[in-house]
Amino acid sequence: MKTNESALDRIIRVIAGIALLAVGIFGGIVGAWQIVAIVVGAVLLLTGLTGFCLIYKLFNFSTNKK
Repeated sequence: MKTNESALDRIIRVIAGIALLAVGIFGGIVGAWQIVAIVVGAVLLLTGLTGFCLIYKLFNFSTNKK
C-alpha cells in the first residue's frame, strides 16, 4: 500500500482515534453512540498508523505531497 496521508493528517487521525476509543470504552456515552465512537476511533487509529485511507484512494485524493 502506498501512503496517501501526510504526517499532519496521520497525527490528527491517531489523536482523534485514541480520544474516541477512550470515550467509547471508558465512559461518557452509552448505547449506539458508544459503538459508533469505538468503530470510528478504531478506523481513525488504523488509518493514522498505516498512512493509507481507502476513502482517499476511492476518490483519488492524497494529502501526501511525496
